Amino acid sequence: MTHVGIRQARQHLPDLIDRVEAGEEIVITRHGKTVAKLVPLSGPDNQLPSLEEFRGGIGDPGTSSARLLREERDIG
Repeated sequence: MTHVGIRQARQHLPDLIDRVEAGEEIVITRHGKTVAKLVPLSGPDNQLPSLEEFRGGIGDPGTSSARLLREERDIG
């Protein structure tokens, strides 16, 4: 695990992100104390859905919020 100071992290952020994407974990320090940790995302659970998938989960845009709430309440 690599440790970098906050100033160095600011100056080299694109390089650090590339290294994290390659699987490396990087600790960012301020005055010698850990303040953040860059870690790669793992697994499909952490990936954002595509815009089409997101919109598909919204429901019919012509349905009122009150109706959707009533339906949800009745279902569950």
